[in-house]
Amino acid sequence: MKASLLKVLLLVLFLLSTTSIMTFAEEEIDIEDYAQNMQPGWNLGNSYDAVGEDETAWGNPFVTKALIQKVAAEGFRSIRIPITFDQRMAAGPDYTIEQDFLNRIDQTINWALEEGLYVMINVHHDSWIWMENGMETDHDNTVKRYRAIWTQLADRYKNYSTKVMFESINEPRFAVEENEQQHLDELNEAFYQIVRNSGGSNDIRPLVLPTLDTGQEPEKLDGLSQFISELNDSNIIATVHYYGFWPFSVNIAGYTRFNEEVKQDIIDNFDRVYNTFAPHNIPVVIGEYGLLGFDRHTGVIQQGEKLKFFEYMLHYAQEKGFVHMLWDNGQHLGRTSLEWADPELIDMIQTSWETRSALPNENFIYLKKGEEITDKTISFEFNSHTINQILLDGEPLRAAEDYTVSSDAVTFHQELLASVVDPNQTGNQATLTVDFSGGFDWDIDIINYQTPLLEDAVGTTESFQIPTAFNGDQLATMEAYYPDGSIAGPQNWTGFKEFDYTFSPNYENRTIELKQNFFQEVNDSEVQLTFHFWSGEKVDYTIVKNGTSIEGTSGQSTPAPPEKDTEKEPEPKPDPEDSNDETEKEEDVPEGIDDEDKHLERNNEENEKNEKTEDSEAPNKETQTKEQTTDFIEEQRLPDTATQQYNFLFGGIILLVLGIGLFIWRRKKII
Repeated sequence: MKASLLKVLLLVLFLLSTTSIMTFAEEEIDIEDYAQNMQPGWNLGNSYDAVGEDETAWGNPFVTKALIQKVAAEGFRSIRIPITFDQRMAAGPDYTIEQDFLNRIDQTINWALEEGLYVMINVHHDSWIWMENGMETDHDNTVKRYRAIWTQLADRYKNYSTKVMFESINEPRFAVEENEQQHLDELNEAFYQIVRNSGGSNDIRPLVLPTLDTGQEPEKLDGLSQFISELNDSNIIATVHYYGFWPFSVNIAGYTRFNEEVKQDIIDNFDRVYNTFAPHNIPVVIGEYGLLGFDRHTGVIQQGEKLKFFEYMLHYAQEKGFVHMLWDNGQHLGRTSLEWADPELIDMIQTSWETRSALPNENFIYLKKGEEITDKTISFEFNSHTINQILLDGEPLRAAEDYTVSSDAVTFHQELLASVVDPNQTGNQATLTVDFSGGFDWDIDIINYQTPLLEDAVGTTESFQIPTAFNGDQLATMEAYYPDGSIAGPQNWTGFKEFDYTFSPNYENRTIELKQNFFQEVNDSEVQLTFHFWSGEKVDYTIVKNGTSIEGTSGQSTPAPPEKDTEKEPEPKPDPEDSNDETEKEEDVPEGIDDEDKHLERNNEENEKNEKTEDSEAPNKETQTKEQTTDFIEEQRLPDTATQQYNFLFGGIILLVLGIGLFIWRRKKII
């Protein structure tokens, strides 16, 4: 009887220990379900990927548990954690990664898992810091260093939940174009073999593989598709990035509106990606999405046009079954305040996860001071929604009396508009809110304005500001030409210059700044500028550059024509081979270049799709001493046993050893 009880006890102990060990052996993964469970995602940008002393080097505070909790509470179901290892690892041959840094990564991963988030980690800015050229100039050591990173990471996280996935490398690119796919395949093969042979759950852990540049050109998609097919592994996810049609994304060449060309770029790119991977049941993650102009300022794109872009882009991504992950380097969700910088934008993004929204042609009504007020019509693409009511500063309006709804538009009556306008004031007079049966509710601003007035000014190529009375209007874009009609300034394939890179309005200081970037590529000459405003007004201005000295004189304004779309058509673009600028966002990119290359050109070590560095090195950067950094890490550090599963495993092993000991002691006693 005692022997039977002992056998039962030993069996229970064995099952307990086996269960603890098998905690790590996850069930078989349905990769398509896995990917959809990640939807939607968010990027923890400019923190662990920052190049500098610590995670605060690019202006963000230390990552906190409260931040991760906020991300989960906002409805995101996955988090991508970009990581740069370059300055955080020892020299070869071991290339040991700093333990304190890895502890912080552990901590953030565990916070995310506690909130039920899926987690993606990757090798981030190393791609351009030392891999891009290193694969050509120091091939063997570059591969050894890359292998060392993933050897350490694979071993460290092999027993983590399979909700943690590995992405091989961010936006891979290489110095010699004809060798690029070969280099990427070599690194991806090394990554794959290291992870799959490292034990634990890594034999089935989902792995995320990028196209070259994470672009969507056919040859890049085909290169990745072929590589994945040769792996014959069902737990692979493909990844691309999307920052929109390049001229619209940075506001250049007159692309100030979300027009059919911008929409078609989304369709063409997403269709190519879908047609490449969907037939093979390979899920696709848009690992980063946004607008490139956001790297300079989120106001580079006009608010209504920006919202329409995100509405359609997210709709079409979801129609194709793509997981989308918002790139956020701190310009969207405040890392300290935990508040969204642009509530309208996040409202549109979150609404688009569930449904489409109605889309107006404009989210404003401009009324010129002193002119007769007439009925104003806003056209809508209703997308199956109907209007419940329209409110004026929160108070419901009277249908038929204050406004009329047709099949594709809303007309606001003259009496309503006149009642809210103060003839002695310019600027926003009131806000109309169009409340729909579903989707996003649009705000329409009623703005009273006068033609903006630009004053004469003197300055230098380093500092030139035009005193401006905006008079309620807002700047859309700027043209620049020499007197002979040739184009002045950078990106000389278009007269319309890049917003914020070459010029920037400051409404609070009442100035328009012409930037050094503009003057660096302007000859000593007269330059004729035309400023285009959202009301439709155009104001001429002349500058004369003489060495470093600049003198500006005001010209005559051009009244707004009756048509709403007053922007000049962009000029024909030269052949792509003529583009030689050395930065991605600031380059001269002709229209003929493949869409993806408009924001993923070569020779970009300083900007790496600006790699978010202009925002990264913002003037409000927090300075942390090394001692403060160490103290914070010590306070926040996890125990060396990173998860509760380890404790469970060790407890099971101890029980197993005790059981075996008891069995041996019992046998000796019987004998």
